Amino acid sequence: MSVTQVCEQARAASLVTRELHTSAKDRALLLLAEALADSADLLKAANSVDIAAARRDGVSATLIDRLTLTDQRLASICQATRAVAALPDPVGQVTGGSVRPNGLLIERVREPLGVVAVIYEARPNVTADVAALCLKSGNAVILRGSSVAAHTNAAIADVIAEALRQQDEVPEHAVQLVRDASREAMVELLTASEYVDLLVPRGGPGLLATVREHATVPVVIDGDGNCHVYVDASADLAAAASIVVNAKTSRPSVCNAAETLLVHAAVAGAFLPIVLEELVKAGVEVRGDERVREIWPDAEPARESDWATEYLDLILAVRVVDSLESAIAHIGKYGTRNSEAIVAQDIGVARRFARAVDSGSVFVNCSTRFSDGGEFGYGLEIGVSTQKLHARGPMGLEALTCVKNVAWGDGQIRP
Repeated sequence: MSVTQVCEQARAASLVTRELHTSAKDRALLLLAEALADSADLLKAANSVDIAAARRDGVSATLIDRLTLTDQRLASICQATRAVAALPDPVGQVTGGSVRPNGLLIERVREPLGVVAVIYEARPNVTADVAALCLKSGNAVILRGSSVAAHTNAAIADVIAEALRQQDEVPEHAVQLVRDASREAMVELLTASEYVDLLVPRGGPGLLATVREHATVPVVIDGDGNCHVYVDASADLAAAASIVVNAKTSRPSVCNAAETLLVHAAVAGAFLPIVLEELVKAGVEVRGDERVREIWPDAEPARESDWATEYLDLILAVRVVDSLESAIAHIGKYGTRNSEAIVAQDIGVARRFARAVDSGSVFVNCSTRFSDGGEFGYGLEIGVSTQKLHARGPMGLEALTCVKNVAWGDGQIRP
């Protein structure tokens, strides 16, 4: 089946999904969660084929980690799908309104976008996560994963399709997977402006460059995560050490992991030996500027490129800064508007950082690892927008809707 045929089916399905009652969508989601749980052995078998191929092809350990479906991750997928079913339905919500002097009642009402497409790399959980979010928000979805996860994505999509065939409310073609992994198929999807209302690319610089070059459909970029933790002179150093270690090491292969640590000069001498020793014990390679290396000589010399690198690995760039302003300037130059954190007890400093840093999410005295749709109460996320239109930060159900104006009158005409 061609990409255009998939898009045509998605558009037809979206005309049904936009009018579905909340109860119908929730029943479908619970059915999907049950089907995915019952198919755990089948999904893991498909995943093992992808993992074996990735290892033969020399794929990095970071990508293999993203690719792997463990029992715990499969259980999390099912639980997250159930959590989305339990969330309030955004469709039909009245977000505002007014009565005009002529008596017209103007309402702003949420409705589905229509057809949402997602292009993503490696992480097969996205197949199920995006399907759940799009169904709950009344959208049809077109999924296009990468070849490295082809067997796993196909297996998940097959389970979803079979589950949808078991009921008669949500159309089967509301969730579809493009199984052609060629560049030509991707470009066909990127230019399907007659059918696709929003496309979200989730991947590395190569994918994003292709999207920027070819896309004629509306796009929200899920960009890089070059995230920073700034430890201020007023920080609780014990708390700061715990936050930094968590932000870097709890799961270094994801976009909300910290890549750079900035430390105020006033506490660098006391703080760096504590935190860097913990990081090294956890297997982290430290790359520091000259001021860091004066305090911690074992650090590798940091190069200019280190400040702009999203490592997605156990590597951390570390710099000593002289002020809050210097930290903000560094983040402004090298950050990717994903997630930034400050550790500070001075509330004025924390508030200024939160106001001045240009980022979709800012964390005060907590880890950047909380930049996640589930942690924000969205159930799941379709991506993390590093743009400012129409959504920013982790994108949940509301980001998959738009607002229409509905005017209620009793015969008014415009003079």
